[in-house]
Amino acid sequence: MELEDFKRWVLKDFGIDLFAYKENQLHRRILSLISRVGAKNIDEYVEMLKKDQNQRQKFLDFITINVTEFFRNPELFKEFENEIRNIISKNTSNIKIWSAACSIGAEPYSIAIILDKLGYNKARILATDIDATILNRAKTGEYLESEIKNVEKQDLHKYFKNMGDKYIIDESIKSMIIFKKHDLILDSYESDFDLIVCRNVVIYFNQDVKEKIYKKFSQSLKKGGLLFVGATESIYNYKEYGFEKASTFIYRKL
Repeated sequence: MELEDFKRWVLKDFGIDLFAYKENQLHRRILSLISRVGAKNIDEYVEMLKKDQNQRQKFLDFITINVTEFFRNPELFKEFENEIRNIISKNTSNIKIWSAACSIGAEPYSIAIILDKLGYNKARILATDIDATILNRAKTGEYLESEIKNVEKQDLHKYFKNMGDKYIIDESIKSMIIFKKHDLILDSYESDFDLIVCRNVVIYFNQDVKEKIYKKFSQSLKKGGLLFVGATESIYNYKEYGFEKASTFIYRKL
């Protein structure tokens, strides 16, 4: 089996479109993974994926880049918090937020903590990811010390319960979030969002897919709504999607 055949098989079996990913980068990563798990070739690796649920989950984790933490790039989250204040001050109705490709839930919970600290409890936060297993972990709200290292000390005491080597998020924060399985490439998008947060994911996709996603994000935002992206994801042609820059990594829909 060639890599192109493997991508077709993954699309059919996992429902994940690897054709959307940057080709050279993806191929290197897949070949590295195949070598790491001890498979001699792609065919042998496919057989492992068919038979072994643990290997299937490892593959999903590897492909969907589940690397995240609370308040990743804290200085950018400070800017984001200021923008949230502005939206709250101008909005009389409940604000609607989408944390796309949310992985283990650190990002939507970070947003919920910001809203709670601002005394705002009228938000609906939708948190989505392609990986159902990771979403189940997000719903439990259990985190390691390395994942909560950016949480301020007073917030750690207020919003988390320390149980051995785990930190468990408070139920009041959990209740602010709806988790749902969603594929940014293949699924349709909800609309009327005030904020969309999608960080450190779109960089892995090829240019055509990036453009489609940014276009759909723009369509999903209300006028004046914000898109918050990762620290390596400047959108150079943001005006083509109807955005203006609110700050370096935050874009406002015109």
